[in-house]
Amino acid sequence: MTDFRLLTDPSPEAALPRPVTRRQFMKQSTLLAISAAIGAHVPFGRFLPDGLIPVALAQTPDLKLYGKHAGLMVLGDSPFVAETPAHLLDDDVTPVEYLFVRNNGLPPAEDTIDPAKWTLLIDGESVKNPTQLTIDGLKGKFRAVTQHLTLECAGNGRSEFFPPAKGSPWTTGGVGFPEWTGVRLGDVLRAAGIKDDAVYIGYYGKDTHLSGDTTKPVISRGVPISRALEDGALIAWAMNGKWTSPGCTVIPCGSS
Repeated sequence: MTDFRLLTDPSPEAALPRPVTRRQFMKQSTLLAISAAIGAHVPFGRFLPDGLIPVALAQTPDLKLYGKHAGLMVLGDSPFVAETPAHLLDDDVTPVEYLFVRNNGLPPAEDTIDPAKWTLLIDGESVKNPTQLTIDGLKGKFRAVTQHLTLECAGNGRSEFFPPAKGSPWTTGGVGFPEWTGVRLGDVLRAAGIKDDAVYIGYYGKDTHLSGDTTKPVISRGVPISRALEDGALIAWAMNGKWTSPGCTVIPCGSS
């Protein structure tokens, strides 16, 4: 591919065509693919961050990314990560299809999750009364609440860091403001009994390690016990009034 430019350097070398770098070629190829897919020019396409492509062009049957808007930008596929362009984040309540995707492992297939059989286990060395609950148990024993809460990836904005930071190159789309329905995590922890020496919580879901080895634990990022007891920490079963994978909370969720 030849890149023709207006030149200001009068030297003979400057008059020669300049080779396109691999990064420039991949970016130009991506823009051409997007234009072909939608049948139109991509406005401001030259400002598209390197390596980002819309989900619609990256999806394969293996990704199983159903229910998300085609405008989301893929940041990685192992694990699958996608962010939301800023122009899609103008709703007072972020629609489910616009909410970013952040996986650390391999999520379970949707058809393997049975809400009637799902259980939440509360245990650990600082739990007085280890407890196992179902969704119906949560609904029956604790007061349900609905709150608008901001969910944001800790790496949001990482691509703007200098010096550069490792990790997914988030721009500004790793954030959303959905409506969550569930029970307060603090209510559940208090019911199970928290010892005075409790400092931190951990949580483990049904994700599988990226290697596919089911014996390896997936990532678990807990929070200080004081944060887990705040009113904004929920064990949620619905997002914007619709069923979502159980155990999801705005502040670490799943089993603690």
